[in-house]
Amino acid sequence: MKDFILLFFNVLLTVIGQILFKHGMDIVGRINSVRDALEKLPQAFLNPYVLSGIAIYGFTTLVWLVILSRVKLSIAYPLLSSGYVLSILFSWLFFKESIPKIRIIGAVIICIGVYLVAQGES
Repeated sequence: MKDFILLFFNVLLTVIGQILFKHGMDIVGRINSVRDALEKLPQAFLNPYVLSGIAIYGFTTLVWLVILSRVKLSIAYPLLSSGYVLSILFSWLFFKESIPKIRIIGAVIICIGVYLVAQGES
C-alpha cells in the first residue's frame, strides 16, 4: 500500500508541475512560430512558475527511481495514466477549461484501466 501512496504522490506532483508550466506559459504568451520560440523560450526558462515546474519534475524523477526500485514497471508505469484524469480536473479548477462529456467518459475509462492494472498486483 505504501508503494501505491508513493506512486499517487508522484503523479500528483507531476500534475502540479504541469499546472505550473501552463500558468508560466500563459504569462509568457503563445508561441506561434520559430521566431516566437527563440524570443519566448528564454523568457519561459526565467519564469518562476516554469522554473518551479522544472524543479518539481526533477524531484519527481528521484521519487520515480525509488518507485522503480520497489514496484514492477508493468504496474507502475500504467498507473501514471491517472495523471491524465487529475490534469483534466485541475485544468477545470485552475484554468476554468470546459470539459466535454466525451473527455469525462475517457477519464472514467482511464480510471477503470488503472483499477484493473492495480488489481493485477493484489
